[in-house]
Amino acid sequence: MKTVQLPDGPHVPALGQGTWGMGEKKSARNDEVAALRLGIDLGMTLIDTAEMYGEGGAEKVVADTIKGQRDRVFVVTKVYPHNASRTELPKACERSLARLRIDAIDLYLLHWREKTPPLAETVDAFEKLRSVGKIKRWGVSNFDVDDMKELLAIENGSNCTANQVLYNLENREIEFDLLPFLNQPSTLNHQPILMAYSPVGHGRGLLENKALQKIAKRHDATPAQIALAWVLRQQEVIAIPKASNEKHVRDNAGSIDIKLTKEDLADLDREFPPPKSKQSLPML
Repeated sequence: MKTVQLPDGPHVPALGQGTWGMGEKKSARNDEVAALRLGIDLGMTLIDTAEMYGEGGAEKVVADTIKGQRDRVFVVTKVYPHNASRTELPKACERSLARLRIDAIDLYLLHWREKTPPLAETVDAFEKLRSVGKIKRWGVSNFDVDDMKELLAIENGSNCTANQVLYNLENREIEFDLLPFLNQPSTLNHQPILMAYSPVGHGRGLLENKALQKIAKRHDATPAQIALAWVLRQQEVIAIPKASNEKHVRDNAGSIDIKLTKEDLADLDREFPPPKSKQSLPML
């Protein structure tokens, strides 16, 4: 499994597992757990979830998944912005820890930004949770370049480990400014890495694209595998596709071995042109 090194040293899989939409139906629990466990066995040991997903239901699915194998799994979860204040963040963290049935969160993210509480207050609350061992590191999600600049200027803001944003063939806005910003040489203690959610798009729209299907045939692969391989071509990017059944999990895992050619990349650029100017960053 290809890995990405986090700013503080540890390596994690470049291909992880998302859980958006999980934990909402009790009848689907066993299939969801089985899919995530298979993903772990295939090397996708980073699992991303959030208190928002199923209002904690997805975190409970993750808890069932990692029971007996906590040491194999890197757990990422996210906090609602309205729970990101100095007083509410510790409470939200404790609720997530209880649902996940773990002692510490490997990476705790601010799900998106709102006007209140102030960003400096959230950073301070994250740092206090880190100092007492409730979380090992923290980061953000859905931050654009201006947000990141403001964050990194705050005291301890440079301790941000990751920024999780929408990134796939249909949504390439971050290539214009955010991705170059995160990849630039820095005088900071470390530079946050990028996590890509929805790397194969939403629904079937992207996967039914004719150009994508044509490239998939060249590689004896599926369109989803090509879409994932395209995201994973970037250095220091973690992709977290969701797969709630074992077939999709195996499909995702197969993307790691696909090496896209210059012809493939040129065809994809023609079909899904890269951005030529700054655009608003989608948030889902």
